[in-house]
Amino acid sequence: MEDVFTNLISQFGYIGVWFLIFFENVFPPIPSELILPLSGFFTTTTDLTLPGVIIAATIGSITGAYILYGVGRLLSRERLMTFFGTRPMRLLGFKPEDISSAVDWFDRKGQATVLICRCIPVVRSLISIPAGTAKMGVVRFSLYTLVGSAVWNSVLCSLGAAAGSAWETVTAQAEWVSDVVKYVIIAIVIVAVIFWVVKRIIPALREHKDNEGQQK
Repeated sequence: MEDVFTNLISQFGYIGVWFLIFFENVFPPIPSELILPLSGFFTTTTDLTLPGVIIAATIGSITGAYILYGVGRLLSRERLMTFFGTRPMRLLGFKPEDISSAVDWFDRKGQATVLICRCIPVVRSLISIPAGTAKMGVVRFSLYTLVGSAVWNSVLCSLGAAAGSAWETVTAQAEWVSDVVKYVIIAIVIVAVIFWVVKRIIPALREHKDNEGQQK
């Protein structure tokens, strides 16, 4: 993968940086922790400049974010409420009002997470989906994405440039932080699933069983 990134940036310069970060935002498993320090390193060996690389990467972040934002807009509140109101979802403890409450919360207090999450590995791309679902204003979404992405891109590109030929050490440290975040997210998901099973799924199954018994 590193060879592919190197070839793209060396051949296409700023356009290569833009494309890789755009692609990374649409497909989060692709590591910006590798692309950005590498892009910074190229400013020490080619005609690329650090401000130019940061700008190209930030434009890539914004344009890529619009794709997932659009996906979120397609997954509207109404469609999600209809889906989670189906019988299989009800048996799993979901209720249509859960979606409505989550979207309302995002409208009131969650929009700032778009700015904050741009600097957090793993979730920095995915946060665009709930923003779209909640129909966050395009101007505010763009501004938050611009600021948050610019900070993230500036830090990693600058560290890569400062490290020079040792840019891979920056990638290693960034990937270590990313791994920690992943483990924390996995732990939170496990706890949430256990809580959901105990508080929602088991009561829902009992209620369904009782209803079937009454109908007989």
